[in-house]
Amino acid sequence: MTRKLIALAAALAIAAPNVASGKPKKRAAQPPPQQIACTVIGCVPVPRGCGQAPGRTWTGLPTGNDIIVCPPGVAPFR
Repeated sequence: MTRKLIALAAALAIAAPNVASGKPKKRAAQPPPQQIACTVIGCVPVPRGCGQAPGRTWTGLPTGNDIIVCPPGVAPFR
């Protein structure tokens, strides 16, 4: 019985410093997930600097498709 306790104490003494010194690992900064817009021509990634909005008909009804909205000077498709 005492040999088992001594062996257990020795194992804990060896393992404890390794566990206690484990510093939390820093995670690399991940880029934000890419937005996907499902347009009339298919589902495409939204370019940086652009956004997406729901498509509407000229009467204001929703079309079920997205539109890609970009600021002046940014081309949504190349």
